[in-house]
Amino acid sequence: MVRSSDNIVLTEPAARALHQQFLGWQCRVRQLAVREAGGRPSAGMRPRAITTAGEEVSPGITVLLVPSEPEASTALLRHQYQKTQDPNERYDKVLEILAASHFQDSQAFSDVMTALFGPRSPVAARLLTHRRCVLEFEEYSQGYRLPCTVAALSEDHHFFQATYWHNRMFNPNLPGGIQILSFAPDWIHSVAYRVNPDVAK
Repeated sequence: MVRSSDNIVLTEPAARALHQQFLGWQCRVRQLAVREAGGRPSAGMRPRAITTAGEEVSPGITVLLVPSEPEASTALLRHQYQKTQDPNERYDKVLEILAASHFQDSQAFSDVMTALFGPRSPVAARLLTHRRCVLEFEEYSQGYRLPCTVAALSEDHHFFQATYWHNRMFNPNLPGGIQILSFAPDWIHSVAYRVNPDVAK
């Protein structure tokens, strides 16, 4: 795997281009997961998390791509969840929503990603202790290495609600006390790279 990105510093136009390229790639990865894998997170949706010193925090955390203005989609998911008690109906409905136009416009999404963790998660605790991490995404022949600022979201934050209802549609048995963290990429120091399939994880 390429790690020459540690000292990378992009120009602002290059950073913006990388930002747009990454979001486009993420939307394609998620479209495929919905249409071909029943919404199960693929490798490109489960980046490896390491500290800035290179120590592994987690071999894979599932991150969510959130619309920049998520209120409408969150309200839709909440309504669909409350509309039925049948978990199979909920599952079918969330796949229908995500397979339609949800991932068609990558520019509609924020570059700040989120992830849901259980109560007293040691991974979440370690991420919050460091406040920064590097997320390493790889799928097929594409990889991205994104240094990120990590923060805990309050329950009234729009991104918390978007993440919560998205996850609850797939898992109605979420425990109390969940934590939702945000990951804000530092695009100036991020990098895209090609993955050698012979050594890819």
